[in-house]
Amino acid sequence: MNFKKTAALLLAGALSLSVTAGCKKQEESKPAEAPKAAAGDTIKIGFLGALTGDVAMFGKPTLEGMKMAAEELNAAGGVLGKKIEIVEADDRGDKQEGASVTQKLISRDNVIAIVGDPTTGITKVAAPIAQKAQVVLLSAGATGPGVVENGDFIFRDTLLDSVAIPACIDFFAKDLGYKKVAVITSDNNDYSVGLSQTFRDAAKGKGITIVADEKVKDGDKDFSAQITNIKSKKPDVIFFSGYYTEGALIMKEARKQGLKANMFGGDGLFSPKLVELGGSAVEGTMSALGFSPEQASPVTAKFVEAFKKKFNGAEPGLFDAQGYDAIVLLADAMKRANSLDPKVFKDALAQTKKFEGVSGTISMQANREPIKSPLALLEVKNGKFTLKAKVPVKMD
Repeated sequence: MNFKKTAALLLAGALSLSVTAGCKKQEESKPAEAPKAAAGDTIKIGFLGALTGDVAMFGKPTLEGMKMAAEELNAAGGVLGKKIEIVEADDRGDKQEGASVTQKLISRDNVIAIVGDPTTGITKVAAPIAQKAQVVLLSAGATGPGVVENGDFIFRDTLLDSVAIPACIDFFAKDLGYKKVAVITSDNNDYSVGLSQTFRDAAKGKGITIVADEKVKDGDKDFSAQITNIKSKKPDVIFFSGYYTEGALIMKEARKQGLKANMFGGDGLFSPKLVELGGSAVEGTMSALGFSPEQASPVTAKFVEAFKKKFNGAEPGLFDAQGYDAIVLLADAMKRANSLDPKVFKDALAQTKKFEGVSGTISMQANREPIKSPLALLEVKNGKFTLKAKVPVKMD
């Protein structure tokens, strides 16, 4: 055996492996690049959201709505002669995974638009990545601040907290006679922190007094100290800005301590899981949403009927409707722009006015923030969310 020749071959192989590994590492860490206009026979639109984990109750229905809209558009001939393909990914409700999924959708899957994440926190992580790559990102659920500020490729189609909360406060003060409110914030949740601040700001000058302002965290199980403090202040209602898991446990503790005030919150409380976890303790809990299948417009009624037929009689919820509208909004913008290039159709999307969506009438403001009407205030009654009131929102 020629040891010199063998050593040389081993050295060459090692160098080759080193170079290959280095190239692979560089490729994996390479930032997402702008996609070319849709190639081939399909228009790839990515889904960003949780299909597993604590917030899958928001992600799964969003994807259902997206797929339903894509199927209907494709059956009608597609968009500009091409069929829509929904590219799925599961970010598990994790910010780091959300960033990774966003990169992959852009760099590997070559999507020209992304719908998601339904939550504010992950949307705020994904938005700068999409903006840099010049890919349209449209969240069908993020309601908190700090989303569209990332740039001109970032949109959403949901009812904003800044619109919904003032309307609800007016309704509470004038129609329900509420004067004293206890606020509870989950301070490790971006959505909750932003929503609570929106409430505090909107309550000023409306005859509403915040008698307690408590802090909790997502994942907490014991809320006895917060409820003990709140009970002594005798509020008319508890405003909790977090998600349904903690909301259910908070109300179980409230009822255990004999506190009779009901809970009110944003769309983070809207889930059948709230009732499943809270039982009778969450009766009377209210959630402000941009959608209700009750008292439906003709467009919404048609969607509800089609959804029931497709899903064995099940009624659509907020995230089904907003996921559906997201795809139709993107398709409408592409058609009006006569282009599948995100740099072109994002301008048409920004100019959307009084779009009749299944989740309400949608107009984009100059800052790409949506104004939606009407507001739906839902209340848990006999173990099910039912419409308490529809509040019109000024569109101009």
